[in-house]
Amino acid sequence: LAGAVLTPRQLAAAGQRAENEVVGAPTGIMDQTASLLGREGAAVFVDCRSGEAATVPLDLDAADLACLVIDTKVTHAHATGGYADRRAACERAAAVLGVASLRELAVADLPGLEQRLDGALLRRVRHVVTENARVLQAVELLRGPGPLALGGLLDASHASLRDDFEVSCPELDLAVEPARAAGAAGARMTGGGFGGSAIALVPRPGLPAVRAALAEAFAVRGYAAPDTFTVRPAAGARRLA
Repeated sequence: LAGAVLTPRQLAAAGQRAENEVVGAPTGIMDQTASLLGREGAAVFVDCRSGEAATVPLDLDAADLACLVIDTKVTHAHATGGYADRRAACERAAAVLGVASLRELAVADLPGLEQRLDGALLRRVRHVVTENARVLQAVELLRGPGPLALGGLLDASHASLRDDFEVSCPELDLAVEPARAAGAAGARMTGGGFGGSAIALVPRPGLPAVRAALAEAFAVRGYAAPDTFTVRPAAGARRLA
């Protein structure tokens, strides 16, 4: 509306600044970048240190797969509470280890950190380092065998988010476990945690069974029924004029 000529990368940075400085949420650039640089049939691979991004093939239709979102309806707030605590813990760990960012660490470095970090900080670092490795492996798999191969990485990611980063909740765990048992190739919580949604990679013929299993599991536990819907990669936000 102002006539500003901003690149997607500049717009993503502006979105992050609004969240950081106005809302007070110490978030990164992932959501904004994915929203702006999305492409049909592709995932967005973001380097959050450099700000660079690239698209990676994610042809769910060709693999006869669906990405099922499971909205637990548990609300969460990024400006306060656990999300900010996790960010601060990562920064403290980096300072103790003398690195500018945990990004500088590799999986091979983890065994040597046990004497330098307390239990909680070690778990936070282990999640970040192993999750970075899983992202790189996911890119390789998408460029090779395709999305069905991601199932194990999704499962491992959720376990790490639950046990090491400790940002899951009973409803998110319940969204993941019955989906896998009913035939999902893999599932994990998504977003900042402490509520929100999970995603499951499901063979399309198995969608009714997964949805039924989720509804039953939530009812047995006395939780509100989750909303479930499928999503697919699409073109990013853009001006239509």
